[in-house]
Amino acid sequence: MVVLREVLDADAALAAAEARRTRALARAGRLALDALAGQRASSRAAEMALREVASEIAAAECLSDRSVQAQIGRAMTLVDHFPATVDAWEAGALSRAHVQAIVDAGTPVPVDKRGEFDVLAVATAEGLSAGRLRARLATLAERLQPTTITERHQRGREQRCVRVVRGENGMSDLIATLPTVLAVGISDRLTQQSRALIDARENTDTPPPASAEPASVPPGGEEGGGVKPDLRSADQVRADILADLLLTAAPDADPTRTDDGPGTLGAIRARVQVVVPALSVLDPARENIDPAELVGHGPIDIDTAQRLTEATRVPWDRVLTHPVTGAVLCTDTYQRTAAIDRYLRARDRHCRWPGCTTPAVRCEVDHNLDYALGGKTHVCNLCHFCQRHHTQKQFTRWQVRQLPGGVIEFTSPTGRVYTDHPLPYSPAVRFVEDDSPPSEILGRHPAPF
Repeated sequence: MVVLREVLDADAALAAAEARRTRALARAGRLALDALAGQRASSRAAEMALREVASEIAAAECLSDRSVQAQIGRAMTLVDHFPATVDAWEAGALSRAHVQAIVDAGTPVPVDKRGEFDVLAVATAEGLSAGRLRARLATLAERLQPTTITERHQRGREQRCVRVVRGENGMSDLIATLPTVLAVGISDRLTQQSRALIDARENTDTPPPASAEPASVPPGGEEGGGVKPDLRSADQVRADILADLLLTAAPDADPTRTDDGPGTLGAIRARVQVVVPALSVLDPARENIDPAELVGHGPIDIDTAQRLTEATRVPWDRVLTHPVTGAVLCTDTYQRTAAIDRYLRARDRHCRWPGCTTPAVRCEVDHNLDYALGGKTHVCNLCHFCQRHHTQKQFTRWQVRQLPGGVIEFTSPTGRVYTDHPLPYSPAVRFVEDDSPPSEILGRHPAPF
């Protein structure tokens, strides 16, 4: 078939292009490290060198420098430790999914065995889908391991973590990396609890209590004078129970907990930074025009924003903006806080480094011109940087200065200039072009002469 040939040719061309980009990123990483040749370079200096190069590429491609630095690291691993895989990829014999499967399975293999694994993996991949290849590679990698699974599991436990992956429509994935037995146990407990709740609602006319998860619709809410039935699926119930447990329960591991109540850890509550347009709260039909925003993550639904507005005990900062441009004019609050910090949080919203979305509440305030060099502690010389980019600004050759209007100008080590403008708030006045004929417009609005 002609179409099949076109698809296969396109796949081969895409694979070759991706392999070439991988080689280019690996060369960029080596250039960064080669610049330290002959020096007693510490791991911190090497990290700063890679950040410097990654920031240059990221700024040129309008990407996150964290993402590009991770890509450089993966590219160097691929080119240095899996050369046969890269060659096969560039020749169109492997897809990106196959390459990722090989790298995932081969990375835990000792460095001195990766060459052997690399060659065997490419040979094994022939005629297999990426999914089937993973199972074969797991067995192959296991044979090359010099230690037992038990020994490696002890090291693997050190990598446990929790992270958030942003999704669409105000949703995100909360991912916990845990020992398998704990992960399966948690899933099983949630499943048992959800089944018990669903069984209870099927055996009684009274719906169960509403979930404490703020974004969910209370199943026991009133609607039209009656009780709204709980129609949540098993997956939805599991998600709601997980949110309830994590947001309301006191951890057993709390060393300050006593028998008469939760200790310090149990008193800690979730913290987020939210921008809620007043007009959208008053008129929910405006939410697509001027949506509420979870800073660093994107728009959220107006119902969640209203619940947060009503429930929070933290004082809100009122942000007054220019009616046309949306630029921040001033801020105020009913409680005493640092005026400069309030202004900067309202103006910056997040880390000002190009491409970074870390919310301002988790950032540090930087003197663009160092205080020790005469820089003023004034909004015209201050902005938010996350810890990573604050460090990068201090210890690499990137130069930062603030222009009028809160515009931050970055000069990269190669001399390229990038600017970051503060994100304006939605203007209160909107001018809409009138497509009516001139004669009709003049008829409605006669000339004043």
